[in-house]
Amino acid sequence: MIVVTAAMTSRTSSSRQPGASISRPVDTQSVSPVIIEGVRPRVDEGRYPANGTVGEPVVVEADIYSHGHDELAVDLLYKREEESTWQVAPMELADFEGDHWRGEFPAEERGTYVFTLQAWVDHFATWKRNFALKAKAGQASKLDLDIGAGLLETASRNSKGEAARRLSLAAQEMKAVQKVDTFKVARDVAKIARRHRDAQAVAKYEQNLRVLVERKRAAFSTWYEMFPRSASPDPDRPGTFADVEARLPYVRGMGFDVLYLPPIHPIGAAFRKGVNNSLTAVPGDPGSPWAIGSKAGGHKAINRDLGTLADFRHLVKAAREMDLEVALDIAFQCSPDHPYVREHPEWFKMRPDGSIQYAENPPKKYQDVYPFDWDTPDWQAMWEELKSVFLYWVDQGVKIFRVDNPHTKPFAFWEWCIHEVRSVDPDVIFLAEAFTRLRVMYRLSQVGFTQSYSYFPWKINKAELTEYFSEVSTPPVVDFFRASNWPNTPDILTRQMRAGLRSTFILRLVLAATLSPNYGIYGPTYELTEHLALEEGSDEYLNSEKYEIRHWDVDRTDSLRGLITALNRARHDNPALQSSTGLRFHEIANPKLIAYSRTSPDGSNVVLGVVNLDPKSAQSGYLKIVPSELGLKRARQEFDVCDLLSGETSTWRGPAQKVRLDPAESPAMLLRVSLPSSSRGTA
Repeated sequence: MIVVTAAMTSRTSSSRQPGASISRPVDTQSVSPVIIEGVRPRVDEGRYPANGTVGEPVVVEADIYSHGHDELAVDLLYKREEESTWQVAPMELADFEGDHWRGEFPAEERGTYVFTLQAWVDHFATWKRNFALKAKAGQASKLDLDIGAGLLETASRNSKGEAARRLSLAAQEMKAVQKVDTFKVARDVAKIARRHRDAQAVAKYEQNLRVLVERKRAAFSTWYEMFPRSASPDPDRPGTFADVEARLPYVRGMGFDVLYLPPIHPIGAAFRKGVNNSLTAVPGDPGSPWAIGSKAGGHKAINRDLGTLADFRHLVKAAREMDLEVALDIAFQCSPDHPYVREHPEWFKMRPDGSIQYAENPPKKYQDVYPFDWDTPDWQAMWEELKSVFLYWVDQGVKIFRVDNPHTKPFAFWEWCIHEVRSVDPDVIFLAEAFTRLRVMYRLSQVGFTQSYSYFPWKINKAELTEYFSEVSTPPVVDFFRASNWPNTPDILTRQMRAGLRSTFILRLVLAATLSPNYGIYGPTYELTEHLALEEGSDEYLNSEKYEIRHWDVDRTDSLRGLITALNRARHDNPALQSSTGLRFHEIANPKLIAYSRTSPDGSNVVLGVVNLDPKSAQSGYLKIVPSELGLKRARQEFDVCDLLSGETSTWRGPAQKVRLDPAESPAMLLRVSLPSSSRGTA
């Protein structure tokens, strides 16, 4: 390490005197004129890994530049975390004006990958570019070739074996050239020279960044929520796991791949809630499944009314044979009857009168639920026990968990717990049910949650939808946050849906399923358009399944089952709808119409959605066609569209297309874009 002193010039800020000097340390072992910055994906300054998916390339971008006009070369270095040998992939200049570079590496296996960057001035590439310009202008000379040969000789000295031999030979051939104006540099020689540069002139990015690569269902999933106790075909008895198993063809037939069950544990009797969340239960009221625990057991036990552990395992196995996974709700809270309350009272917060503090969300009171005290001095034992709850159900074949209210538990617990569980089984997926402040939702994703409920239920108008989904589908948020859209849940019946219009259920369904690759519905309430609220202005369902057993006629002729099936088929058939990126909103001159497209990562599949946000009235408008945004080669190019919901096809031609959507017929179009056969190969 030496100190370099630079004299200030007359251009110096007036706060310094001309002729003054500043000193700064320079590491002479790593001096390079190249600057590497703005690297992504880089989550929280590199503290957390970015999201990746098995089988999809990890795209890396950075701003890389130097003084002057020399050509640069950039390498993307990557490896699995446990490996010692780096793999190398060249990066390409994606935006010259912005000095923006792009590269990618394959992620073929689950686990954590590490990547970094290195860049340097490619002197031979610079010479090659300048020589070509001189040759074109008739100004190239023998001296120019001698300079190029010298660069090849330097590269030869920096290499070994066959590469050194080829570079030396190319240098000799270049020196022997007589007709300068006809000389062309072999492309493979330039590639070899690129790789064999002066190691001391290479700029290396200061961090090794990580990417957590998970299985496909982490990035693309279609959820269906149902209460097992309401699955019985007989209204005179409650449902069981066997009834849920009988319902599997119905769920899978609609195209869902995750069946999510609310808590299946014993339900407490103390302070049990009655119908419609009444404070007093009457004999026969089943209570809320989220009031977990009784004398029969707690979080590792099963409500015997639903069946046995063997019955549950049989359900999980039967679902998997249909490529349908069972997801369990994990709610870290206890009824007053939970064994934890008796065995570990120190895990709960005591009030001055000696009673345990129940859960509250004023004005709501949940006397049937005790939250854990995360400040307990016995926190280590409590953490270990709660971790064991996940691992117990993993042993029963469950690989997906929907976690209730994770934002009321410490981030440090989740970071530790999720890492511990994934170290046992890296296939486990965690969905955060965290309808809370945005920063909190984002931090939960950063510390390990695979997916998160989104703000979708409350994004109603065009501006809200555009702003929110533009944010969650672009960097930096998309690098760590996977939004899961739910138009309804047992706790959420939005004002728009309470009107009960069938068109509302359709347009919200299409938006949820196409604005994110992960979405779900709470059924059968959704396909049967259940919309009665507990009271005026309430988000709570009347006669909610949270507090009573319901019977559903899923074969009703007015069910949305057919539409849901077509929509989910479109999602599974079109890669564009399976990616978190590639979302673009399009200009359409009507605030009641929203238009957007999704493009697959390789650009081969484009799906265009147009939705009427007014569930009562027909709306029309002109959709502006920007060819490049739809994968088209030129303006006014004809292209075919096929509505994936209705099957209708038509041919469009830019620069604008009039659309009209009548909610009485259908409030949405979902169009796959393709060139007509007569235009293929002519663009």
